[in-house]
Amino acid sequence: MTPQFFTASDGTRLAYSDTGAGLPLLCLAGLTRTMADFDYVAPHLPPVRLIRMDYRGRGASQWTGAASYTVPQEGRDALELLDHLGINRAAVLGTSRGGLIAMALAAVAKERLLGVALNDIGPVIERDGLARIFDYLGRNPSSRTHESLAEALPRNMPGFANVSPDRWLEEARKHYVPGPRGLTITYDPTLRDAFLAAFEGPAFDAWPLFDALDGLPLALIRGANSDLLSEATAAEMGRRRRDMIFAEVPDRAHIPFLDEPEALAALTTWLGRMA
Repeated sequence: MTPQFFTASDGTRLAYSDTGAGLPLLCLAGLTRTMADFDYVAPHLPPVRLIRMDYRGRGASQWTGAASYTVPQEGRDALELLDHLGINRAAVLGTSRGGLIAMALAAVAKERLLGVALNDIGPVIERDGLARIFDYLGRNPSSRTHESLAEALPRNMPGFANVSPDRWLEEARKHYVPGPRGLTITYDPTLRDAFLAAFEGPAFDAWPLFDALDGLPLALIRGANSDLLSEATAAEMGRRRRDMIFAEVPDRAHIPFLDEPEALAALTTWLGRMA
């Protein structure tokens, strides 16, 4: 995919992709991920205008330093992308970090949202999942080739089962690039500093952000073996939003790929509510 670029209000050059026609669907990726995260689901969606972006410091976007890698800043960047494209309102599909951004947008710019789908994220993030992220964040893998990393990924990703070797190889190729000393990450390593600063600070109650989604078509997809989004949190989300579309994807931890039948069924129903 050849990215397009726009310039944010602070002068940062940000990468995005805008394809298709129909309902605007803004896809926001995980913490360390890029717009390529949505390659798996894109061919299976109903006709939509599929908009993706690389957050600052990730993928093809400009690196701007740890202090700028925050949910509020990334939310502003997402709104400025919509402004750049002349889109007043969009549905948002948020994977992990992207779901946190979507909830934050509901709190500060709800009028810009048509609906929100959350991929394995909620207002409570489990410490076990955070600890696993701390282990790898900002570090290059020890594997020197995509092939060797693909062999290692099933061992390093507990909770995943029935994933083909080809899919693991795709994952390795999407999220790591070859360099003179082996594979390297596709994001600014100082993202680790930003992440640690956010979660070493005072505890933050994110339930008001979730409650801000009230009135918007809402879907939640959870990996059945997720260590980041607990069953209890998902159940409470469903209790607060009785109309929430919910799918649990077997053989997946954090995060489902989104092309699983359960995930696709939930997304299709959710998009239908806005059509």
